[in-house]
Amino acid sequence: MTTSQARVATDRPHRYAKQLASHLGRKIDGTWDHDNGRGLLTFPFGQATLIAEDGVLHIVVEGESADIEQLEDVVGRHLVRFAAPGELTVTWHRDTGQPGLVHRNDAE
Repeated sequence: MTTSQARVATDRPHRYAKQLASHLGRKIDGTWDHDNGRGLLTFPFGQATLIAEDGVLHIVVEGESADIEQLEDVVGRHLVRFAAPGELTVTWHRDTGQPGLVHRNDAE
């Protein structure tokens, strides 16, 4: 299993995590527990854990090395769409040492 993590600075980590779990939960198994500030997205090819902390949304994706880029892409791409342009940047850091993807909503 390969792991990739992103720490997304935001003043609304709970809101974005809940929105991401709800949105992706239409196609996959997605849960969000507001009281614990944690969520889980279960894909056929891996999973993503969402952890809302003060000022940051911590996301951990886990899957086979061949699937890690797809996990980063699906989670990161959807998350930045919820925010205003330039508000969120998702930078992934893989446990393999290889660079992960970077997602931003730069659309005006």
